[in-house]
Amino acid sequence: PTECFLSQPEEKQESTVKAKRRKKKKISDVLQNSAPKPGVPADLQNLLTQHFGENRSVIEIEELKLSDSCFLPANDLSHSFSSYLKEICPKWAKLRRNHKEKKSVVMLVLCSSALRSLELIKSMTAFKGDCKVLKLFAKHIKIKEQMSMLEKGVFHIGVGTPGRVKALVEQDGLCLNSTKYMILDWNWRDQKLRRMMDIPEV
Repeated sequence: PTECFLSQPEEKQESTVKAKRRKKKKISDVLQNSAPKPGVPADLQNLLTQHFGENRSVIEIEELKLSDSCFLPANDLSHSFSSYLKEICPKWAKLRRNHKEKKSVVMLVLCSSALRSLELIKSMTAFKGDCKVLKLFAKHIKIKEQMSMLEKGVFHIGVGTPGRVKALVEQDGLCLNSTKYMILDWNWRDQKLRRMMDIPEV
């Protein structure tokens, strides 16, 4: 009787293990339960270490570490996009006036999609003033068009996706020497509840 008594819970354990194996957690399920929280410098540092950790030496990884002075205060989620930009860049009017270089922008905003880029451009109207904003994403805009626009005119803000910005930099269409601010749209989530940093290609 004791043997029978012992074998019954063991069978139950096996069946629960099988049930657990069937239900795999999706990233959207995990993200749905996690509340949005402001990004902090450590988030980016950890991401860089994870991404480059396998194929870089200890010295190279050490060189990738950014000091805290490189980071702006993160949006604590109480700001609108315009009010956040006003807070981190109080001397924007002066920076905008002094910027005369072609093929470059003073502020670069990176987000996960073209639609989100357009949304951010619309929401920064209270901040941007008379400056020129350039759309740096692939949807309906050819890379050659963007390169010729950067060569001909002076732009102050670039808003786009990581893939297109990377392509422009690699093809010498965009120079980052005069870029003073880089804003990452860290907390926004798409329809699948992924943030920009949850997308493997990014």
